[in-house]
Amino acid sequence: MRNGMKRLVAGLMCIAMACAVRAQQGSGLAFERVGHLKRGVNLSGFYAQTRDFSAARMDAYMSAADMQALKAMGFDHVRLSIDPEPLIAVAQTGRLRTAPMARLDQTVAQLAAAGLNVVLDIHAEESWKAALTHGDDGVLRFCAFWGEFAGHFAKSDPERVFFEVMNEPSMDDLYRWQGIQARAVAAIRQAAPRHTVIATAAGWGHQDGLLAMEPVRDEDVIYTFHDYDPMWFTHQGATWGSEGWAFLRGVPYPSTPENIQSVLGQEPDERVRLWVERYGLERWDATRVAAEIAAAADWAARRGVPLYCGEFGVYKAYADPKARVRWIGDTRTALEAKHIGWAMWDWDGNFGLVTKGNDGTVVVDQEVLRALGM
Repeated sequence: MRNGMKRLVAGLMCIAMACAVRAQQGSGLAFERVGHLKRGVNLSGFYAQTRDFSAARMDAYMSAADMQALKAMGFDHVRLSIDPEPLIAVAQTGRLRTAPMARLDQTVAQLAAAGLNVVLDIHAEESWKAALTHGDDGVLRFCAFWGEFAGHFAKSDPERVFFEVMNEPSMDDLYRWQGIQARAVAAIRQAAPRHTVIATAAGWGHQDGLLAMEPVRDEDVIYTFHDYDPMWFTHQGATWGSEGWAFLRGVPYPSTPENIQSVLGQEPDERVRLWVERYGLERWDATRVAAEIAAAADWAARRGVPLYCGEFGVYKAYADPKARVRWIGDTRTALEAKHIGWAMWDWDGNFGLVTKGNDGTVVVDQEVLRALGM
């Protein structure tokens, strides 16, 4: 009798745990499809962040064998960064150029053949984003592009291909961006009613912006954020963004007031020294990383929407490799603890999972791969 009661209690506990997980994950089409985006990597330099869209460079960027290797490592999707400008023939109507779209179709088909799902991430240059900050002309062109682009891919498999409205909207006006995004989602939905959209917040898609936004009026939407906190560690030595990062080298992770003292001695700018000192005092570690991600997860749970982390990573030029691996592992673990799928930044760039040789060989960073749980 006692053993039977124990089994009954254990069974009830399992059911309760399963229900709790389901409640956290939610229900509906967007929740089902976010399950196709569990572990991914960003293909950052393929169709964006370059001026060279020649056939020779793009053929060399990633082979079908590379794509198959990604799948074999355990990735289920890629986030494909796309600069929209080279694709557009007529800005006012959004009409697309035939040859660049045919190449993009070929790449999406190759990725699908390798068993990888694809997030089509509109990764526009800052000039493109700036056109959205005032007036209506830029907004009209943006929505016209999305109508054409989504219509082009409307016949693709909606279980495999996802539309991400905009990478890291840089405007500070949260409400303006929310209105623009709602119009873009409506344009996508009219052109491709079966596909799931990925939406984000203003303020570079950071958690802070996410917590200030509300969902769009469309149920088939996944919400995304990017996590690079703490930036003093993940972007040390970077020459874009904050000028305070540029001279930092060997910033430690985890941080303590003691272990950042040697870094303070490198930095001539008093403001940056104070910022780095704060980083030490805040004692960034796995617990702190998890708290930041939990805030985003709580936002999504309260609104009953699915969540996805489209970017996280560490600029590797000046970070200690062991510290980089530890931060990646802590972040990945915290995301998965909240059932949040993710895509590491990036494949072969300056945050890369792999290093490419001049002869086209690809060397995978096995420590990073292990930190990703692969």
